[in-house]
Amino acid sequence: MEKLTAIIPTGNEEHNIVDAIKSVSFADEIMVVDSFSSDRTIELATPLADIILQREYENSASQKNWAIPQAKHNWILLLDADERVTPELKKEVLSIINSNTDYSGFWIKRQNYFMGKKVRFSGWQGDRVIRLFIRDKCKYENKHVHAEIISDGKIGSLNNILMHNTFKTKEAYLKKLKRYARWQAKDYEARIPTITFFHTLIKPTFRFIKHYILQLGFFDGYAGFIISLYQAKAVRMRYAYLKEHRDANRD
Repeated sequence: MEKLTAIIPTGNEEHNIVDAIKSVSFADEIMVVDSFSSDRTIELATPLADIILQREYENSASQKNWAIPQAKHNWILLLDADERVTPELKKEVLSIINSNTDYSGFWIKRQNYFMGKKVRFSGWQGDRVIRLFIRDKCKYENKHVHAEIISDGKIGSLNNILMHNTFKTKEAYLKKLKRYARWQAKDYEARIPTITFFHTLIKPTFRFIKHYILQLGFFDGYAGFIISLYQAKAVRMRYAYLKEHRDANRD
């Protein structure tokens, strides 16, 4: 019978960590990979997790790639602290890893909640992530933001979903987008030789139109408007930070 390691990266997740761990209590090993939280994350996780590791945070991909080889078991279920495994997904995961599958990993769809509201559109309706995979056949690509799994084998899809409780406030969402925009600016350094009004005006405007109109964000009401608006802001901030970085290097 195949065994499973659940890996949960954390950074000041005292409000999430207990429920996250409980949702993967069926795993044979639960590993919390913490970036030196200053809140009660470690205190709350210690009685529930099998192993707790700490490492200075560089970026999400780096943190996960450092943790994956340290898992005891062949199959990995990677869970962000704001995600929850449903009972239906639990049954499917256990069935898959014991089915002699020839897949190395699996996409899992996410149902997102934002400011307490279920988001059905706004560009998030197709959200999915590779979170169940074989330890020695998969790793995250080397990107600061939105890195995905790269695999030596085939990737399949699961039928059941992860619950994803994103942000309770728009301020928390904007704070994360600012952080991501700074990291993305590093990824874009070699890709964007010159920053023009196309990057600072047209692309942000189109991003709003894309999320709010083309991807039906208006059906999500105020939450959809905020997602669309802040996504546009994130694009503008990305290029502002890239320009800031280049100007600093010229001095």
